[in-house]
Amino acid sequence: MKITLTVIKADIGAVGGHTKPSREILKTVEDFIRSRQKMFLDSYISYTGDDIHILMSHQHGTGSEEIHKLAFDALMQGTEVAKRQGLYGAGQDLLKTSFSGNVKGMGPGVAELTFEERPNEAFALITADKTEPGAFNFPFYRLFCEPSANTGLLLNPTLTRGVKFRVMDVMEGKIADMHTPEDTFMIAASLMYPGRYVVESILTRDGEPILAATTDRLHNIAGTYVGKDDPAALIRLQKQFPATEEMGSVFKLAHYVAGNTRGSHHVPLMPVKLKTSSTTNFCIPIVSAAVFSMHEGVFTEAVDAFETPDWDFVRARASQKAEFMREQGFVHPATLIPEELEYNKGYQSIMDEVKKRFR
Repeated sequence: MKITLTVIKADIGAVGGHTKPSREILKTVEDFIRSRQKMFLDSYISYTGDDIHILMSHQHGTGSEEIHKLAFDALMQGTEVAKRQGLYGAGQDLLKTSFSGNVKGMGPGVAELTFEERPNEAFALITADKTEPGAFNFPFYRLFCEPSANTGLLLNPTLTRGVKFRVMDVMEGKIADMHTPEDTFMIAASLMYPGRYVVESILTRDGEPILAATTDRLHNIAGTYVGKDDPAALIRLQKQFPATEEMGSVFKLAHYVAGNTRGSHHVPLMPVKLKTSSTTNFCIPIVSAAVFSMHEGVFTEAVDAFETPDWDFVRARASQKAEFMREQGFVHPATLIPEELEYNKGYQSIMDEVKKRFR
């Protein structure tokens, strides 16, 4: 049975700032999606920080106008609630209000996988908040390129044979295909700068899809800062693909990413439990993972990949790493370079005055 998984995510408003969506927004989005149950096989609606994500399984294929419009209309309905409640950033990720075939280039992030469903289909939905699309570069590189991080690369014949990375230049919208193991250094060189080069998808050498991630940068679409570019990804697990534990473990380093309050600092990506609000402690970037089994397109309940006690140790480590970096204050490398600052215009206006003082 051929199945398509589609996740579409957006920040359409949050309580008291960039914290989490209100209960009424979530109910509105859920009710709208579920009232059109005949259009898809199953759905899952949740949030990470202030981002709502809508996951659907269906048989319409990738880029389906019907599925994309359903998600977009649900987010528009939620936006009306956000405006009525006076929530912060109401509709901020919906950069266009007239639907044009699919949500690409309209603000919401989208990732999709189409495949022949296995008898025991397992996959994860990974979602992050207060960071950049390239925040997943390092863990995905480790998962598919580093035997020291993932022993499955030595024990899983499909992964040992190698995979195809599709890396997007988000500034120019171009995609490069590179393969492991022969192009590993080229992959590393491109993923070294996640502000520009981002993992878009990963496939087996035979073209079987394993992973897909959102890549849109809102700044590139709107021409100015309108919000963080919080990524989401879908990854198939087990058998010929990475084990669930291998997927989870590559997030335990709490690696540094761009993001934080105002998108201004390099701070660690903290693995958190499902349905976690953004922290008021300078908005440490967060990532959560929901793990599913699926049969004939119908999901089981979600298992929280980062809920067990060992992840409390990782969270404590991430908090410590964040404090170390924030102690650096406003001075680089704690802060991003000017070209990467999301509030670049504010900084530039100050520097325009500073430049007048130079003689």
